[in-house]
Amino acid sequence: PLTLEVKRQKRAQKHTQARRLTQEQIQPGTPEPVEGRVHVHVQTELYLEEISDRIIEVDGECQTDEFLDRPPTPLFIPAKSGKDVATQIEKGELFDFDIEVKPILEVLVGKTVEQALLEVMEEEELSQLWSHQRAFAELRNAEFAELQRLEEQDRRIREEKERRRLEHLEKLRKQKETAEKIAARAFAQRYLADLIPSVFNNLHDSGFFYDPIERDIETEFLPWLMSEVEEELQKKVLGRMMLDSLIRMVVEKRLDEFSRPPPAAQTKAPAEEPGVTDAAPKMSGEEDAADQPVAEKEETDQPVAEEEPS
Repeated sequence: PLTLEVKRQKRAQKHTQARRLTQEQIQPGTPEPVEGRVHVHVQTELYLEEISDRIIEVDGECQTDEFLDRPPTPLFIPAKSGKDVATQIEKGELFDFDIEVKPILEVLVGKTVEQALLEVMEEEELSQLWSHQRAFAELRNAEFAELQRLEEQDRRIREEKERRRLEHLEKLRKQKETAEKIAARAFAQRYLADLIPSVFNNLHDSGFFYDPIERDIETEFLPWLMSEVEEELQKKVLGRMMLDSLIRMVVEKRLDEFSRPPPAAQTKAPAEEPGVTDAAPKMSGEEDAADQPVAEKEETDQPVAEEEPS
């Protein structure tokens, strides 16, 4: 591509130089102005007149004079200086149109054809340049798109790599944390293996772990049962005390009666003995009567003791 570009530039320079030479040959030759001056178009005729696109027309009138017309002033012709020299040239000696026009015509036609060829080549070259420019633009756009795709792919790869690295670090951290937890759990289990049974035994001995039914029986039923039994025992003891007091009173009374001497007026001693015998059954009847209410009371109180727990 660089060699083609250099060749194209050289060819364009050659075409420019040829075009410049052609224009210089076609245009009339005029010497270049000296430094500090420029060429200016001036009027070189004998009479000065204003140059304009439209001729100014003015109507005017005049009155003839009485005098005769004065002849026009002759032109000023300066006196000749030097010597006049002349050369006689016959017709056809210096210039023959038919012969001299051929090279000029050949040059004109050749230059015209060359100029046309140069213009055609220039147009073709311009079209090729445009096509190369379009191809270069398409190639540049394709390369730019590919570059963007590669940059995006590289970015995604870097992000994925960074994400994988973070995931790996997180995984290692979790593994380390899990290993530490397992080690701590094993150490705690080994350390607390003997502690937990002893603590449970102490708590069980202290009464923190108990059977609710057994606890309810111990705290509710047994105290009530003991109070009821104690009350029944007190009633029985009271009944026995009353019975003992009655027996004591009867015995003292009989002892009193037997200790006193019988009266002399009584003649029917045998008739009194049945009274004594009758008193004994009476006493036994009193004892039975004293014992009977207690037994009945025990029988009446027993169902109450059995119904209250339910």
